[in-house]
Amino acid sequence: MGDMEVSLGFYKDVLGLPLERRMRPGPDMDIAFLGAGETKVELIWSAGRKNQGFGTDISLGFEVPSLDAAMEELKRKGVAIASGPFQPNPTIRFFYVLDPDGLRIQLVENVRPA
Repeated sequence: MGDMEVSLGFYKDVLGLPLERRMRPGPDMDIAFLGAGETKVELIWSAGRKNQGFGTDISLGFEVPSLDAAMEELKRKGVAIASGPFQPNPTIRFFYVLDPDGLRIQLVENVRPA
């Protein structure tokens, strides 16, 4: 990870994940856990580590109640949509943004039948 504070800002302020815990196990390492419930996003910064690639087929997905509202909120916060929106079938819509380190983040709406 490039910059812990920038990444924390993205996950907290843009995606709305609460910071559950943050620790500094040494002078050259910073670890943060974000999220509610049993699944967490773990961010690790280490002074001696170079940025690592994620690959093209890796993404984190988050369900949102309204894709349109999520797109408007991200636009208001200055976050560009990387790709989409897509609707591969009548029951799901999604789009992708990139986190500060280039990891694809999928925001998905499960469409309820009318």
